[in-house]
Amino acid sequence: MKKRFMTVGLAALLLAACGDEEATTNDKATTEEATTLKVASLIPPMTEILELVEPQLEADGIDLEIVVLGDNVQPNTALAADEVDANFFQHKPYMEEFNRNNDANLVPIEEIYFANYGVYAKNAASIEELPEGATIAIANDISNVDRSLALLAQHNVITLGEKTDVYYTEADVIDNPKNFVFKTVDLLMLARMYDDADAVVMTPAYAAPLGLTPKSDALLTEGIDNDFAITLVAREDNQDDAAIQALAEAMTSEEVRQFLEENYDETAIPAF
Repeated sequence: MKKRFMTVGLAALLLAACGDEEATTNDKATTEEATTLKVASLIPPMTEILELVEPQLEADGIDLEIVVLGDNVQPNTALAADEVDANFFQHKPYMEEFNRNNDANLVPIEEIYFANYGVYAKNAASIEELPEGATIAIANDISNVDRSLALLAQHNVITLGEKTDVYYTEADVIDNPKNFVFKTVDLLMLARMYDDADAVVMTPAYAAPLGLTPKSDALLTEGIDNDFAITLVAREDNQDDAAIQALAEAMTSEEVRQFLEENYDETAIPAF
């Protein structure tokens, strides 16, 4: 009986030791779990780029969670409120305007691609064919008003005075030979204006659902000599986090460059 008791006692000790070892292993596994990185985005090719780099991040121990939101305000609001870790949908001037209006501290991490802004018209094959007093729809946020007017001025459709503030506004138009009327609408409404306005100034992402591309259909295009590259954005407090930097590196890989060049020719031009 005594021997049996000692054997049981030894077994109990071994089980306890194994249990401690298993607990230690589980604790170690917990500490080595993948870092979750939440990134807010909107539409392709933004979401497609994030999906493309997901396997690379997973190999680096980063669980990329893509949060697709429904408008161009939520991604910045969510980032500023620490609900996501980064976002990928905007250019730097748009981010800067959000910071000014919301006392936020969002920062650009990496420029990824130029969304080749263009002017599209359903019933005109060139800008010269637009009638006197034609209505041109442009996005209503101040950074994209600036961008739209700058594009038209770049091609001598209008003339802008010297910029005296952060952004151009309609008040800065000093020459408008054909008296074009600018109708400002929400960014997400631009594609719908294609049937209603004489022309629309918009990015490829909103032109694509209409079957339009900058290369084939735009009356005028912006190119890459500008500050409007679609950019990975984070906050001041997390901009140096390893996961954020790993994401930026993955998004500027040769794989992403090839993806854009093969699938978005003249629509999303690599900025790196």
